[in-house]
Amino acid sequence: MPELSQETERGRAGAPFGLAEVTGPSMVPTLRHGDRLLLRYGAVVRPGDVVVLRHPFQQDLLVVKRAVERREGGWWVLGDNPYAGGDSTDYGVVPDELVLGKAYFRYRPRPAGQRSPLALARWAFSAARPLLPDRSASRRLRAR
Repeated sequence: MPELSQETERGRAGAPFGLAEVTGPSMVPTLRHGDRLLLRYGAVVRPGDVVVLRHPFQQDLLVVKRAVERREGGWWVLGDNPYAGGDSTDYGVVPDELVLGKAYFRYRPRPAGQRSPLALARWAFSAARPLLPDRSASRRLRAR
């Protein structure tokens, strides 16, 4: 399950925006290990948004998931990688107070050793992307 760096919590105290680093495979292909996220704390969450939340059973652990739908008591969240687990199928609905914010932008750092012009051009084209809501998330929920 993606864990976020402690920079996320340090930045939350005064600013509405923060940065986080993703670790783990549960949001592949949308997010990969090492990706950086730009977060907005307290943003309005809608179905399909990528959100940062506290793990319901281990609240010192921050995770990133996709908010699929509102249910009684909070949000049903899923990872984009159905084989990774660590989402609402394991721990149920996430209460609203545990959802910290919404991720708006993803930045993928340049891999070490990339020197060819073609490799640099590919990286430059795909390194930064907005995180758009995935409206197919509710279809994935019904399929589970």
